[in-house]
This record gives sequence, structure tokens and C-alpha cells, in this order.
Amino acid sequence: MKSSVLRLLPAVGLALVLCAAAPAADQPMLGFSRAGAERERALEAQFDAALRREDLRDWMQRLTAHPHHLGSPYGKQVADFIAAQFRSWGYETEIERFDVLFPTPKTRRLEMTGPETFTARLAEPPLPQDTTSGLTAEQLPIYNVYSADGDVTGEIVYVNYGAPKDYEILAERGIDVRGKIVLARYGSVWRGIKPKVAAEQGALGCLIYSDPRDDGFFQGDVYPAGGWRSADGAQRGSVADMPLYAGDPLTPGVGATPEAKRLPIKDAPTLTKIPVLPISAADAAPLLHALGGPVAPEAWRGALPFTYHLGPGPARAHLQVEFDWKLVPAYDVIAKLRGAERPDEWVIRGNHHDAWVCGADDPISGQVEMMEEARGLGELAQRGWKPKRTIVFAAWDGEEPGLLGSTEWVETHADLLRQKAAVYINGDNNERGFLSVGGSHTLEKFVNEIAREVIDPERKIPVAERLRAERLVTTSAEDRREIRARADLRIDALGSGSDYTPFLQHLGIACLDIRYGGEESGDAYHSIYDSFDHYLRFGDTNFEYGIALAQTSGRALLRLADADVLPLEFTGFADAIGKYLKEVTQLADDLREGTSETNRLILDKTLEYAADPRQPYVAPMPKPSVPYLNFAPLQNALARLQESARKFESARQAAQTNGQALPREAQQPLDDILMKVEQALTRPEGLPRRPWYQHLIYAPGFYTGYGVKTLPGVREAIEQRHWAEAEQQIGIAATALVKYASEIDRARQVMAKIPPG
Repeated sequence: MKSSVLRLLPAVGLALVLCAAAPAADQPMLGFSRAGAERERALEAQFDAALRREDLRDWMQRLTAHPHHLGSPYGKQVADFIAAQFRSWGYETEIERFDVLFPTPKTRRLEMTGPETFTARLAEPPLPQDTTSGLTAEQLPIYNVYSADGDVTGEIVYVNYGAPKDYEILAERGIDVRGKIVLARYGSVWRGIKPKVAAEQGALGCLIYSDPRDDGFFQGDVYPAGGWRSADGAQRGSVADMPLYAGDPLTPGVGATPEAKRLPIKDAPTLTKIPVLPISAADAAPLLHALGGPVAPEAWRGALPFTYHLGPGPARAHLQVEFDWKLVPAYDVIAKLRGAERPDEWVIRGNHHDAWVCGADDPISGQVEMMEEARGLGELAQRGWKPKRTIVFAAWDGEEPGLLGSTEWVETHADLLRQKAAVYINGDNNERGFLSVGGSHTLEKFVNEIAREVIDPERKIPVAERLRAERLVTTSAEDRREIRARADLRIDALGSGSDYTPFLQHLGIACLDIRYGGEESGDAYHSIYDSFDHYLRFGDTNFEYGIALAQTSGRALLRLADADVLPLEFTGFADAIGKYLKEVTQLADDLREGTSETNRLILDKTLEYAADPRQPYVAPMPKPSVPYLNFAPLQNALARLQESARKFESARQAAQTNGQALPREAQQPLDDILMKVEQALTRPEGLPRRPWYQHLIYAPGFYTGYGVKTLPGVREAIEQRHWAEAEQQIGIAATALVKYASEIDRARQVMAKIPPG
């Protein structure tokens, strides 16, 4: 029976309290019989009772006592400590090492050479209120890993967020960045996209700064008075071209083991082509203030106390960076609790342990929570519980430079994982606030069931209800209608930016990414101030949401490990595909209409006449008209998918009449199909121009980096006006969906053989 929790309005408080107190046995549980669900909830109650907030606090204090970036001495100590804990809880534990490229700076220099002179500090000052901020000898300096070496001088051009559309606006103002140094602010697109696009546009170098409008005093009080980034704070980070492939830049597609053949550094395609350096608002302000040229568009203006101009010049900069291009060890901690019935079906749970500096929020808030899950499950095992399936915990190294530890492990064990991995559950940072879930839509109903049962520690209502309330308040009228009409909340599709990427998008393993957040009172992301002191004041201050996350992802682990049959559900996936197909169809229609109208405005000189004659303006060139694309293959494939999903659900309900368990002889054959069904959505040839990304439904955008593109081959071909490619990708995606539907039909046929009653 479906709960009505997600259909309630937040105003009816009494109803919410009654719902929150409703007996758990009234809730459905995918993959279990009624009796099995009762036993499972009793086990989950024992698990909840074992969770301790003080563990999270104590482990965070220990793990953040020193900087522990990839290749650092304390990074190895962190891995050893985590491994020792897993062993003490009864897990079969090992540390796998991979040798990966991790350049660190030898030279960093930024000077304004005209019309005034200024030398950037390129350092964050230690604070007496922040104990670990003074460990300067152990800290990585402010830099972007995988920047090219370079020594360049040129005029500065302000390029807003540095996305492709920003360069179109510059071109309309007659501004060309060729031979210039671009200055971009963090935000909008992933940082690695900014130098990628700048290089494509002919820039000599790229500077990326943190504007206080996005990440500073405009948002709230700055550290240490408040939690937001101060003018001296800066954001380290990777600028690898990860939309091409994740992991070690020198070993694409294979694990970075001793015998791996490595690319020469000069041939590694994910390395940036121009020098890049991140800087603070304090270091960026003199450069921005000295710019001339047109006033920046209103949407481009930050919160610094002067008028923003675009340039080029008269501000000129000298940028010099040089790196020590070396291999360093990455240490992945792998811990297994073997399944009693189906040891060759793996449920994998991961979170990374490396940080740019001390990393209390990113990633230790998530790492210590995952450790508490593992300790709680270990305690259950010591009392006699044995999971049906094998549970694998992984503490990844090298996530920050580019998902190195997880990717190298996945690439090394790819064949094994294709056979044994059922689901991967990812974590990263964790904060106060709302449940955030993304992943494979076959797991949407499963995670909604869990979210109805976990109680928000502050509001004392189910976390699903609190998330629903937040969405109703913040979304559009159209989305509100859908939220009220659907029994389940939608989960997000996954792009990239964390360790689920190689599992989902390279191998086609069903994934979830689970965390809480949205109500933290500050952000010290990738700075020396992402510390234990900062987190205790401005993060999940009493670790209540750490326990909420343990209850959430811990339930996911328990249910995935113990279910009679893997709890996948396909009507939600079919619904999501219908939504994505509608979006790409509308995208083509909007682009056709927009192109026609823009071309008309260009050709009749309306744009030219409307522009200020005293300001530079260059009308864009007309673009070829947008043809009508044939979406029929995808529409037919969607209809086939919807039919297969409905029939599977009917067969499931018929096989479990009166809440009985599926016969044991049917469970394993059904699992054998279900655990590999996501792989039907992959293609060995991958996506155009990036074969490493093999999933045809979810991928990071080629020019977004983190942000997801659904039906990526089709969507990006339309966005980039590759019409023949769009037609081809429509057919490829349609073929994959038909193949996927056929796998659902195979699973249904297994259930059809089960005698009724």
C-alpha cells in the first residue's frame, strides 16, 4: 500500500505528525515479502540504536588534524586508520594502491604590469580561530591541478563565468580574447570548463576568482565571524577535462597499475592547454578595478565595490606557473562483508577520504558517516546477522584531482564488476538540511520508500515530506502540480563530480548518490578553512544529519543486501525517459523558432538599429535553419519501454499475492537479469568524441562538467547543431531502450513461471 505522505501539504502539521508516527509495517518494501519486511524493519531498528554521533565527531577531529591530499604522508595515515577500523569491525579489508599523475606547483606568480603594478598574494592567512589553518608547511598552495605550465603576459578580459555563451556576448561587443588572459569567476559551470573554453577561444591563460556575490560577504558574514568565504579565501581544484574521461590522465580506460602503459604527459588529452590559476577576491579586485572597455552586462556584475568592465585592458597581467609532474600513490581502502546466500552479488558503498587541505566538510563529513554505517552493520553481524549479498565498503583516494581512486579501481576490475556489482551507493560531503538524492531511476521508488521512514532530526517529520515541502515552496507552478500529482518525488539524474561516475557512466552499474544539505551557514569549499573548527560552528554542528544520513544510506545498504530480489522498479524509469524525450523534442523546436527569429533580426538589421550607436556592437552571423528531426524511433522505443515496465510490475504483483515471498528457485535467476539490466543502456563505442562515457541516458555535459545531460548524445548534438549526428544518436538511444525493454521482458518471463498463490 502506498503511503500518502508525499501528497500531504506542509501546512497540515497534525496530519504530518500522525503520519510520521504511523507504524512502519504499513509501508511497502520493494523486494521483500510482508513477513520479510517486518523482519527487515526490526533489523533496521537495531541498526539505528547502534549509531553514535560521538563517533562522527571523534573521527572527524582525528582525520582532519592535518592536511591529507593525495600523495601526502597524512593521506596514507588516514587510509591506514580507516582500514584498521574496518578490520576491527570484522570486515575483510585491504588497501589497493595505484600510481597516478598528480602535479604540484614549483612556481606560482601573478603580477599586474599595467596601468598600475600589483603582485598577487596567492595565499590564505592562518587564523587564530582556526587551529589547522596555520599548518602551512603541510598545505597544498592555492592552485589548479592539471593546469599547463606557462609563462604568459597579456591584456585581461573579464569573461563572467567563462561558459561558451559568455563568449558569444563578448563577440557581440567586438571583444576577442585571442592573445589575452581571461579572468573568470567561479560558478555556473565546472571550473575545468573555463580554461577549456578559453583555450578554444585562443586565450593565453586563465584566472579564476571567487566573487563575493557568489561565495562571500554577499551571502552572509565571512569567516571567522560567519561561515562564508572571506576576501582572502580561494578555491583549489582540478581543471582536468573530465567530460572526456575521469581518472588518471595518463591511463585512460585502464587501471594505473605498475604494468599499465602510460601516455606521455604531452599527449594526455584531459590536461589543460593553457596555464590556469585560482585567486581570491582580494587578489582579483585590483585586476578587475583596472579594466576598461564596456561596462559588463548587469548579470555579469559581482559584489566588489566598483563598476565591472569587460576590457580588454588596459589592465595587463603576467602569469607564470610551473609544476612538478610526478606520479604519486593513491590508496583505496576496500572492505568486504561476505554474503551468506549470494556472495557474488555485490552492493558497493563508497566515499572518498582525500581532501585539498583538511577537508572537514569535503569529504570527511561523508567519510565518517560511512564509517559509522560500517560499524553499525559490523555490530549487527557480530550479533548473528548475515547479509544475503556481499557488502563492499570503499574509501577512495584521489577523488579531488579527478575521481582517480574510484576510476582506477573500476577500470582495473571492470570485468569482475560487470559480473558482480549490483548497485553502487555514493556519498561525499554531508550538511544540515534537506535530503538530496540522485541516481538511476530504477531505484527511485526504492529510495522514496526509505525517505518516508527516516525522520528529519530537526523538524521531526519524514525527510521525504520535508523535501517535498521545500520543492513546493521553491519551484514553478507547473512543477508544483506534478509534485502534488505524483506519489513519489523525482530523484535527480547524475552528471559527474563524485565517485559514482565510473560505476554508472563507464560500466553501467545502477547508482545512488545520497547526502543532506542546503541549510549550512557558510562555505569554505577547497580552502584551508574547510576545517574541524569551521564545521563545528557552521556545518552539521551536532552531527544530527550525519546520523540521518547513516539511517538513510544504511537502510539502502541493508535492503539491497537482504532483499529476496533486487528492488528495481521500471515504471519510474520509463516516466523519466518520457520527460527527457519531451525535453529534447522541445529543445529542437525552440532552437528552430529561436534561430528563425534571430536570423530575421540580423538580416533586417533590427539588432543593429536597437544597439547603442556609441557602444561597440557586432551583429552575429546568421545561422543555418534548424531542420525537423525524426524522433519517431525514440517515441516508439519509449512506448515499448512503458509497456514492458507495466507488464513487469503486474507480474511482480501477481507473483507476490497476499505479500508472500517469491519462490527461492526464482530469486537468483531474476537477480541475474536485474543486476545487469542497467548495462543494456551502455554502448562500447560511447558518446561522440568521448568513448569513455558509455551510458546513453546519463552523462556530464561536454561544456558543463558536473551538470548532467540526459539523452546526452541526442541533446548535445542538437545544442551543438550537428543535425546528422542528432539523427544518428536518436537511433542509437532508441536501440538501447528497446534492448533494455527486452531485458525487462526476460525478467517478467521468469516471474510468469511462478505458480500463482
